[in-house]
Amino acid sequence: MAGHVPRIYLPQPLTVGHTITVPDVKRHHLATVLRISQGDEVALFNDTGFEYHARVADVTRKTLDLIISAQSNPVRESGLGINLVQSILGGDRMDYALAKAIELGVASIQPVTADNGKLKLSRERLNKKHAHWQAVVEAAAEQSGRLVCPPVAAPGTLRAALAARAQDTTGVILALQGDSALATLPPYTAFSLLIGPESGLSDTEIKLGRDNGWHTATLGPRVLRAETAGPAAIASLQAVAGDLTHPCDKKTDTCAKGARA
Repeated sequence: MAGHVPRIYLPQPLTVGHTITVPDVKRHHLATVLRISQGDEVALFNDTGFEYHARVADVTRKTLDLIISAQSNPVRESGLGINLVQSILGGDRMDYALAKAIELGVASIQPVTADNGKLKLSRERLNKKHAHWQAVVEAAAEQSGRLVCPPVAAPGTLRAALAARAQDTTGVILALQGDSALATLPPYTAFSLLIGPESGLSDTEIKLGRDNGWHTATLGPRVLRAETAGPAAIASLQAVAGDLTHPCDKKTDTCAKGARA
């Protein structure tokens, strides 16, 4: 294929010189949707921080074999660890929020149900949504050049997430009535970022967060849509303490010194 090289996530050992058979769901996308053929290039990643370069060795209606030709170690993952605690949104707004969070470099995602959340789902529906969200994240990781596919935790409650924040992580609740501007927070290295539902967080939830050591912060005077707030906040954190301000060398796929400080 000329130009675009498709990328796929394969959570399995990958070794230069080895031939692998692509799982059927990935084979369908590559062979049927993208119509790749023998000799075409494919990029692979598997959560190790490496990217693997492969070529199509054989493709049939039922199988697709790749031979791994090289391994590289590009610098694409952010040194800022962000765990997104995202209140569950309705429709395709949740998909949008998660995909953009992955593109912007979050390390993990925790979906939660909030007091004012409009979407009420049974446990069975939540389990199906969870599998769907992980697929959305995987597709976004492939598209955006990530070297890992961040995990989507099983859906839980917002109150449980507030109480379970890791001690070495700075908790930030995004709220219009926040105590400070998000961009003025000290340059911590790990965040848990809580984004509320369409109707906002309840006063009880905000108080519980503060009681558990979470900061409350705002992105300014305007009210952002729930699916916009997360990407905007993540971009702000990355610009201040992450990897959006460091120029990269496109030839070597590495960033300037200090990008991972």
